[in-house]
Amino acid sequence: GLRRKRAVLAVLLHFLETYKGLLQEEESAGKVIKELYLLIMKDSSLYHELEDEILKLHQLVETVELKVADETPPPNKQVKPLFRHFRRIDSCLQTRVAFRGSDEIFCRVYMPDHSYVTIRSRLSASVQDILASVTEKLQYSEEQSAREDALILVTMASSGEKAVLQPSEECVFTTLGINSHLFACTRDTFDSLVPLPEEIQVVPGDTEIHRAEPEEIANHLTAFHWELFRCIHELEFVDYVFHGERGRRETANLELLLQRCSEVQHWVGTELLLCESLGKRAHLLKKLIKIAAICKQNQDMLSFYAIVIGLNNAAISRLRLTWEKLPGKFKNLFRKFENLTDPCRNHKTYREVLAKMKPPLIPFVPLILKDLTFLHEGSKTLLDGLVNVEKLHCIAEKVRTIRKYRSRPLCLELEASPSQLQTKAYVRQLRVIDNQNLLFELSYKLEPGSQ
Repeated sequence: GLRRKRAVLAVLLHFLETYKGLLQEEESAGKVIKELYLLIMKDSSLYHELEDEILKLHQLVETVELKVADETPPPNKQVKPLFRHFRRIDSCLQTRVAFRGSDEIFCRVYMPDHSYVTIRSRLSASVQDILASVTEKLQYSEEQSAREDALILVTMASSGEKAVLQPSEECVFTTLGINSHLFACTRDTFDSLVPLPEEIQVVPGDTEIHRAEPEEIANHLTAFHWELFRCIHELEFVDYVFHGERGRRETANLELLLQRCSEVQHWVGTELLLCESLGKRAHLLKKLIKIAAICKQNQDMLSFYAIVIGLNNAAISRLRLTWEKLPGKFKNLFRKFENLTDPCRNHKTYREVLAKMKPPLIPFVPLILKDLTFLHEGSKTLLDGLVNVEKLHCIAEKVRTIRKYRSRPLCLELEASPSQLQTKAYVRQLRVIDNQNLLFELSYKLEPGSQ
């Protein structure tokens, strides 16, 4: 009996140690832990040998319970600006910290005439809560908001694609695309909504990438992506895959990294297509391949993959004159990179390279999610009313690899000179065109006859 109780306590302590930060977000979870704790305390007088474990359990439960009881935020709680909506240099240069659903943020919600209101909201707020804040800002009367002309919340991409969000949806902020925005409008004005003007000036001109050395840009990419990767709790990967059954909860940091991966892909195309000079464009193409090579050397496979995918964008790969001016050495190098990212045989080449790397390293996170999704959808969680332990073991093993990748700290020597800070700010605030139609327009303008 003592051995079994010690085993149960060990599992509970490990669970609390691992997930206490997330348990603090949910009152119901705190109640379950409290019930288990009370049951264990009933037996504590009978098992003095478990005194150390019970004391540790008491300390952990106290931490969770204190959070549950404290429903009012501390007076000096920081309100974080929503990603990309406020591009402040001082904010982007700070080390990234993990987002939680209870965090309060500032965000902009636009109107059909492109004016906007700035609201303060929880990151996990529902569409209904967001609309209530917008309605209050606009001073809608209760009668007006109850009629058919009540506001609806819409996501609008830079391409013009739009979708109406349902009132019960939560955590909508982290599902926005790179240049997507939230619009509040009535159903009558939905069809008239148009995207905001492009946030990036489509005019020729040199950006920071032309000045900085490839090593500087690659190292700052790796450092930033390591910060983002470190912010993701292991449970976010499971929640992201199981969201159909459980409802997506604490996946804000994972969503942010996935958005960043897409952002880097579009950054590659944006920089190349805004470079009008053929010679400079070929030189920039060479520099981007160098940056990918250094990212691979840094074991930042996320940046490496994103750059290679960006260079394979159809609007870039059709630039025949630009690719012809690339030195043969770099053509061969890029072909090797393409082979490494080839999805054939379930990304066999990439997996073999990754298996030889030692931590710290940043994997290509979308592939981890693909593997977890395959494990989840390939077999049922419950079989004849029993838990499919084998399936859960496979998922746990995949999640453990993420822990291994982050088991050692990343050490990159980055100077704090003004030029380095300028490069750091540039890398962390990439301005990109994510409208594929616009990218093709720029591509055909540069090289009309290329195939």
